[in-house]
Amino acid sequence: MITSARTGEVVVTVAVRGAFDVPDYLGSRATFTLGQFGGHAGRALRAGDVLRLTCARRDMSGCTAIPAELIPRYGTPWRVAVIYGPHGAPDFFTPDDIAELFATEWKVHYNSSRTGVRLIGPKPRWARDDGGEAGLHPSNIHDNAYAIGAIDYTGDMPVILGPDGPSLGGFVCPAVVAQADLWKLGQLRPGDTLRFECIGDEEAGTLRRQQDEMIRSLAPRTHAARRTTPEPVSPVLHRSGEGNAAVCYRRSGEDYLLVEFGPPVLDLELRLRAHALMQWLEDAQIPGVVDLTPGIRSLQIHYDRRQLAQSALLDLLSDANRRVPAPDELEVPSRIVHLPLSWDDPATRLAIERYAQSVRADAPWCPSNIEFIRRINGLDSIEDVQRIVFEASYLVMGLGDVYLGAPVATPLDPRHRLVTTKYNPARTWTPENAVGIGGAYLCVYGMEGPGGYQFVGRTVQMWNRYRGGKQWLLRFFDQIRFYPVTAGELLRIREDFPYGRFELRVEPTTLSLREQRRFAGQHAHSIAGFKARQQAAFEAERARWKETAAPAAEPPVSAPADVREVPEGCEAVYSPVTGSVWKTVVTPGQIVRPGDELLVLEAMKMEVPLSADRTAEVVELRCAAGRTVTAGEPLVILRPR
Repeated sequence: MITSARTGEVVVTVAVRGAFDVPDYLGSRATFTLGQFGGHAGRALRAGDVLRLTCARRDMSGCTAIPAELIPRYGTPWRVAVIYGPHGAPDFFTPDDIAELFATEWKVHYNSSRTGVRLIGPKPRWARDDGGEAGLHPSNIHDNAYAIGAIDYTGDMPVILGPDGPSLGGFVCPAVVAQADLWKLGQLRPGDTLRFECIGDEEAGTLRRQQDEMIRSLAPRTHAARRTTPEPVSPVLHRSGEGNAAVCYRRSGEDYLLVEFGPPVLDLELRLRAHALMQWLEDAQIPGVVDLTPGIRSLQIHYDRRQLAQSALLDLLSDANRRVPAPDELEVPSRIVHLPLSWDDPATRLAIERYAQSVRADAPWCPSNIEFIRRINGLDSIEDVQRIVFEASYLVMGLGDVYLGAPVATPLDPRHRLVTTKYNPARTWTPENAVGIGGAYLCVYGMEGPGGYQFVGRTVQMWNRYRGGKQWLLRFFDQIRFYPVTAGELLRIREDFPYGRFELRVEPTTLSLREQRRFAGQHAHSIAGFKARQQAAFEAERARWKETAAPAAEPPVSAPADVREVPEGCEAVYSPVTGSVWKTVVTPGQIVRPGDELLVLEAMKMEVPLSADRTAEVVELRCAAGRTVTAGEPLVILRPR
């Protein structure tokens, strides 16, 4: 057990011999609380829980006390080593943006967790006006895989993606936290400050080897001064070819390489090139390659640099890209999966309401995401939006977008490709299996969590935690077709579906690039007309945005905390966390009893209800919905009865 003082608190870390005796889930004993699986009943520990160990030995011989020199020093500002890339200047950011990233002392936002650490600081200037087909904001890109520890710009706000973060998404990442400093993400608290130190590949490898040796030997390492890089080296390692034949290799942290194909456009040919390379690498069984994650026009290779050098991997990929078959020759298996959709579902309307209250009330997509989709696509009515969604056949281009087998899909018919921008800043809460559109893509959210796509409704579960074997519903290149159901019908279907009491209709088929090109040629005139109208509406929306001041990454400053003394004979209910008030439940003069809810806070992407512990009269509320509050601040004044 290690105990370390930090700002008046005590942090306790417990190491156990062997492991905790809990079932394996997908090869791990770790807990993923958002997905409600793994660990102890798929949730956080509670008082009274009993944990057993796989090793019951009581013999402590051979155990060594950890030297005091190995206990980390906790404090703020934190200094976090990062590696520049995969997205940088001048493609996405300006050189001044990158310089500011490393010069700024960032503040940790209260809505931070293992999913991601949100940071408050300056807004980028950006090197481009928008993300094109990927979305209206310049942070938007065609979805690609994320490295753990990536600094992900969700709009103008950076978020450090943690171990519970998404594996795929459509935002730029200018840097990735070095492996040796990933542990620091678990120690950051709301209000802490941090600075990023840009280091090179060689220094990152040295720090990691030192850390590995320190853990192995429990001997203090020699702390060499870090050499920060004043002029970060371009994250682009190599480019070749032109047009759709172009390939770009980007550094994405120490253990990830992002391979991008062709120009930044939505093109099935580019997705099939990524698929062909992935199949070639899977067949080759290369030592050191950990896993492969395709995006819309990219493939991320996760590899272990202790087994496979970056230079060797680049040579191998260059050779592989010459060997894989041309996309014209590919015909891939596909299925048509019919999914029920509750249009403009009450759960999605609640998420919009919460966003407007606690994040950004003046967003152009509030109060109706569907009306925003209509406007930005130049459609005449929201019924036109509804018609297109139900007529479209959405091709699944990627899985794991916003977690747990969630598909990122786009219509096969370009006339069905509704284009939107993503929330800026992102939502902190999204209902499980909400259906949304971002850029030219549709996503079904695999679970509750943050998100940025514009809602159209809700459907059935994408992930079945109760099913043995394959938990995820969809496959690459499946085609999703929605049919309408009421909100009540969907709730009944959702209750039955995980237990096999409701069957989806699934039809096997195949997908051919040749056939898709033939279809596009036959309907070229009407496709061009749809795109022209859409682009005009897109430009008009962007012009409206420029006329109004965009919000800073830092949320509006709340009123200062009420520091008045608690009246005699009364008691205060204090905020246990730094966060925002989601809603107040009681009013002055109301009588409450033990267990009655007083108000609900939102913090660390969780709802934190505060309840009465005795019978009392509510004398005063010292907060209001939407206000930011700090830990220890009095929020409700009660007079016990």
